Amino acid sequence: MGRIFEKRKHKMFARFDKMAKAFTRIGKDIAIAVKQGGPNPDNNPRLRLAIQNAKGVNMPKDRVESAIKRASSKEEKDFTEVVYEGYAPHGVPVLVECATDNPTRTVANIRLHFSKNGGNMGNSGSVSFMFERKGVFKFDPSKLNLDEWELDLIDAGAEDIQREEEEIIVYTKFADFGAMQKFLEAKKLEASSSTLQYIPTTTKELSEAEQDEVMECIGALEEDDDVQNVYHNLA
Repeated sequence: MGRIFEKRKHKMFARFDKMAKAFTRIGKDIAIAVKQGGPNPDNNPRLRLAIQNAKGVNMPKDRVESAIKRASSKEEKDFTEVVYEGYAPHGVPVLVECATDNPTRTVANIRLHFSKNGGNMGNSGSVSFMFERKGVFKFDPSKLNLDEWELDLIDAGAEDIQREEEEIIVYTKFADFGAMQKFLEAKKLEASSSTLQYIPTTTKELSEAEQDEVMECIGALEEDDDVQNVYHNLA
């Protein structure tokens, strides 16, 4: 089989790892949504959103149903949502979104990931001012005719629309996220994912070697089981 097989195997396992991480993240989103608003998606907008995002990453239906059932149990852990701030190497600001059943453990782990990879953890507010929280809706171009819907999306709160080869990305202000979600539901337009993300207001240019150092730090943070998302302003 040789080297070609080894390369394919490496890519395959990397894809499986990414998929497993996505399933874990969405499983926590479902758990938090159920704890906050109950197990019925008809009455729980946050749960409807989590289920929609599960479809977007091809999470099996039985796993979604199992996550809802597990979250409805009194024995299921309660997750706390928390955002940590810090700097990766070369002064790159980083926001780390976590969902954890043990904040003491999580903050210690996040601090360790930063320090072991050339960064440092900051105080609350130390880097968040460099980001804006926005709604980010992604669509399969084959399922959304942008020429037909663009003006309606703008009326519904779209602040920016980017047409890329493999996806269409619609950005909204944080305050307009719910309105866009309701518009899409009313028009039966299904996004492959609908999330609130921290978008940097400016980006930072680094050399390739410096970028590698930054990404090593970010990669270590992303691999932590309690981490949901990591945001940075690396160009």
